[in-house]
Amino acid sequence: MPQPDLVIFDCDGVLVDSEIIAARVDAELLTLAGYEISAEEISESYAGLTFKDIMLRVEEKSRIPFQASLIDREEQLVDRKLRSDVRAIDGAREAVAAVTVPRCVCSNSRSERIEFMLEKVHLLPFFTDRIFSAMETPTAKTKPAPDVFLFAAEKLNANPANTFVIEDSVHGVHGARAAGMRVIGFTGAGHSYPGHADALTEAGAETVIRRWAELKSVIAALSEWSDA
Repeated sequence: MPQPDLVIFDCDGVLVDSEIIAARVDAELLTLAGYEISAEEISESYAGLTFKDIMLRVEEKSRIPFQASLIDREEQLVDRKLRSDVRAIDGAREAVAAVTVPRCVCSNSRSERIEFMLEKVHLLPFFTDRIFSAMETPTAKTKPAPDVFLFAAEKLNANPANTFVIEDSVHGVHGARAAGMRVIGFTGAGHSYPGHADALTEAGAETVIRRWAELKSVIAALSEWSDA
């Protein structure tokens, strides 16, 4: 595997420091709705999931019924905070630019949100026509389902086994591994927590990086061998 066919970047918590912003909003909404939870707990247990999926999992765990209107409220509040506060993760631009093989974004966020975040932090030109939202694939199945990864690989004529995915969440790692792809974990965002790297490794990441400066050499090293 001298050169990957494709490098897939997650967006939230990988390219932009948005997971912590959403986690704070989600924690506040769920707490007000009767389930007390912190942003740190959201980040550790539910990072990478849509708010709808978080809500469903919390409902099942707590037996507290939530109003469906919370989903729209969360979307509005998170969008507002992201438009004002989201920033690129340090080194992301240089790391993306250094990837010379085809690259794309696969995310659980809506494509509209992905695009405005990447535009705000000046990363959008790197991913023109190569943004894949799990909610907008034919199946509409979000991570940890592998569908968005497989859809991107199909569209970009990439062999999943020859594709690297950079993910910050356990759920994202599970999805990429289920797609038959190789995963590099990332822990350089504001929502990272003690034991984050271990959790990503246990989920199936081959290695974990904390700084974007490590990406190029890690891909080169991992490309020299296959875990097949």
